[in-house]
Amino acid sequence: MQQVKAKKSLGQHFLTDLSVAKRIADTMADYTAMPLLEVGPGMGVLTRFLIDAGHDIKVVELDSESVEYLGACFPELNGRIIAHDFLKLDLSRIYGDSHFNVIGNYPYNISSQIFFKVLDYKDQIDCCSGMLQREVAQRIAATPGSKTYGILSVLLQAWYRIEYLFTVDEHVFNPPPKVKSGVIRLTRNDVTSLGCDERLFKSIVKTSFGQRRKTLRNSLRGLLPKDSPLLSDPIMARRPEQLGVEEFISLTNMVADAKA
Repeated sequence: MQQVKAKKSLGQHFLTDLSVAKRIADTMADYTAMPLLEVGPGMGVLTRFLIDAGHDIKVVELDSESVEYLGACFPELNGRIIAHDFLKLDLSRIYGDSHFNVIGNYPYNISSQIFFKVLDYKDQIDCCSGMLQREVAQRIAATPGSKTYGILSVLLQAWYRIEYLFTVDEHVFNPPPKVKSGVIRLTRNDVTSLGCDERLFKSIVKTSFGQRRKTLRNSLRGLLPKDSPLLSDPIMARRPEQLGVEEFISLTNMVADAKA
């Protein structure tokens, strides 16, 4: 069957190096007993290794040309190809309340949004791995004090253990992207509750990093009552990249008390 043409509008860069595809598939080697959802399989270079490893796999693909190709080339996927936009997909309609894992060579133009969606299903997704542009992968894995540490770092690290596994060069794709790629793995930690108002936690993290050059006193002033004593607390003289997850949780509880 004719090869699928990569579409710039969908952020498609098809991986051509089978050894890299095998390494990505191996990130799920410990989870063959759990259902696995592959996002954006394209022409199935990763899919083949996942099938061969014995995964209970479904794939979600927006590109109709890729859907046709996968159906013709992978009879094992009969009834397992979901022709849909992953970002708009109600995963509970596929898995109910069951646990599952996610993998993919993620479209570069929506990779951050994909990981925000993973957060929405954090109580069901035990492991999420795959490839995305290196800059975003490094941002997710970044630690406090790093220039790349930000919203995704804090929100994901609150619920997952993050591993940056390896870097992938541009020349192993068709067409080659203009940036290097990175492969990461997120493994669910033991946290069941942050011990704070989770909606306020997310709001504080996003507001803080939305003005990351400012101190917390200046960026969070709008969330607090006027002349709140909390504005004089030493933590408010710091900048968001200086706080770890636990400190953001403590800050959330301090803000909640100040607003009460």
